[in-house]
Amino acid sequence: MKNVDILNLGDELLLGLRQNAHLFYLGGEFARHGLPLRRSLVVRDAPDEIQKAFRDCWASADVVITTGGLGPTSDDNTREAVAKVLGLPLEFDPAAEAAIVERFARLGRRITDRDRKQCYRPRGARLLRNNFGTAPGIYLEKDGKILVMLPGPANELRPMFEHEVQPLLQEAGILQSGEAYLQIRTAGLPEIQVERRIQPVVEKYPNIGLAFCAHQGQVDIRIAPGARDFGPEQLKVIGQEMRFALNEDFVCFGHATLAEVVLDELRARDATLALAESCTGGLLANAFTDIPGASKAFLGGVVSYTNDAKVQLLDVPESLLEQHGAVSAEAAVAMATGATERFGADYALSVTGFAGPDGGTAEAPVGTVFFGYASPGGVWSRKMVFSGDRLAIKSRAVHASLDWMRRKLFKYMVEDLLAAHAAETEG
Repeated sequence: MKNVDILNLGDELLLGLRQNAHLFYLGGEFARHGLPLRRSLVVRDAPDEIQKAFRDCWASADVVITTGGLGPTSDDNTREAVAKVLGLPLEFDPAAEAAIVERFARLGRRITDRDRKQCYRPRGARLLRNNFGTAPGIYLEKDGKILVMLPGPANELRPMFEHEVQPLLQEAGILQSGEAYLQIRTAGLPEIQVERRIQPVVEKYPNIGLAFCAHQGQVDIRIAPGARDFGPEQLKVIGQEMRFALNEDFVCFGHATLAEVVLDELRARDATLALAESCTGGLLANAFTDIPGASKAFLGGVVSYTNDAKVQLLDVPESLLEQHGAVSAEAAVAMATGATERFGADYALSVTGFAGPDGGTAEAPVGTVFFGYASPGGVWSRKMVFSGDRLAIKSRAVHASLDWMRRKLFKYMVEDLLAAHAAETEG
């Protein structure tokens, strides 16, 4: 086991102008490949503070990763500060300059002296190609330690880490090539109930390593070899036993989102989906369009925020809205039905509710959301009441609608699977 420290650099992180997404991403990647981070430090762009923090990390860590501060502006000081601590001169790299010149030529720009600041690296280091920006990364092995310096923008850092850094760390024996654990994703149960549900399986294998990670409406279970050296096949057996214990609250093995699980099942059925949203304002459609290749099953959606939009775009009867209101089971069903007809889809989901802070009635207070689900087998509605602010209610509504559809799609499959498992166990 090696000690890995991360230095996240940037005033914007400490001022609350940007979330520390790099820690979330890198922490997950290192843990997935068998090496959890030891610590993470967030440091301002001041050169003296960068030097102090880096000196401390370099003295006790085996791997130090820095994020940010490699660009061409006056507050990008990471390269210079780190080189000073290491006692290494900065050397100009013509290949880095050529890459920037080539990139700027495509954009109709010319390189400046300020841009050339990004072409320097500490002596003995190698540059990591940046396919999505101008600042290359830096990789250095020195004194039995490894230094990795990554650019700040997430769209540059993540592909650079995946395609450049991971292979180098795997070659150095720092990271495993495969995942170090088996992950089970669940939905609909709080963490304590998930643990209770799988407890009989855990008691059969007391030496496995077990960890829970709760998200909004989801709990991930990570199974690792623990004290006993369980192989991958044994972990899969344990995972399958937990799957049957979880029943319909099991979502998938791995890291797929609810939208990905739903979309995969629709593709398997050669079926299509349309959406009708009101209070979620397009967030449900966004969950599907985040997935590459979604158009093979997802046809589109309508954000019908007003009553007029529901009538004109989804053919919801005006009399229905007058009698039952836009936030009602009847409206949700009409919206889902209208979406299937408008898009010619096999399935449809609809969402309508009071996200707050205003609105609501005595019967349907703020946080009340109705869902509609249309399928070849019929149309259903569901009512749920969520707590939290406006953004939280919208996010929870999206999650709940996806989980409801997942359960509807998998209901008969789960029943068949459980019956087959019971027969196999009895046999």
